Amino acid sequence: MAEEAAGPEALSVREVQELVRRKDELEAQIKACYAVLEGQKGVGMNEPLVDAEGYPRADVDVYQVRAARHNVICLQNDHKALMLQVEKALHQLHAREKEKQAKDEAEAQAEAMNQNPSLPQPFARVNAVTPGSPASISGLQVDDEIIEFGSVDTHNFQTLQNIATVVQHSEGKPLSVTVIRGGKKLHLGLTPKQWAGKGLLGCNILPLQR
Repeated sequence: MAEEAAGPEALSVREVQELVRRKDELEAQIKACYAVLEGQKGVGMNEPLVDAEGYPRADVDVYQVRAARHNVICLQNDHKALMLQVEKALHQLHAREKEKQAKDEAEAQAEAMNQNPSLPQPFARVNAVTPGSPASISGLQVDDEIIEFGSVDTHNFQTLQNIATVVQHSEGKPLSVTVIRGGKKLHLGLTPKQWAGKGLLGCNILPLQR
């Protein structure tokens, strides 16, 4: 499973959100400590707390400043460690999501293959269809791959003459034509007949190399 692949320490989205919440809390506490230091004459983290004679400064609360400075150092260490945890957790989540996506795509592909189990091998392809012709009216389209044309199928097809013979003997009679279009099998009804153009179909068919 994806959780196992990401490692036993992989965190859930909720746990990562909790880490981020703690990070925000630490940042708020650090900001509060800096506000305390700013309120003490802006001493910051490095200003000396003794006067020129070495005595504790009387204009600031030395104890409060030292406590605030100590807290800042501790909080910043905690923040640094937490940020490493957040970064690692986000990386794990990303890797887990990427693996899940790959798994979903593989399952979808497998399902599609199961829905289209071994389509018959086509023996010819339509490379032209004249608008208004019997072929066009039947729904035949350019690039349709033919797997059945009347009595001609993949097993008994030898040359295009096979199709021509069927067409000549079926003038005015509907023929069952099966094609592969977009990876799916499609059944059409084609009636060869005289029309304004040449021939009885109005399409051009090429044999496929087998």
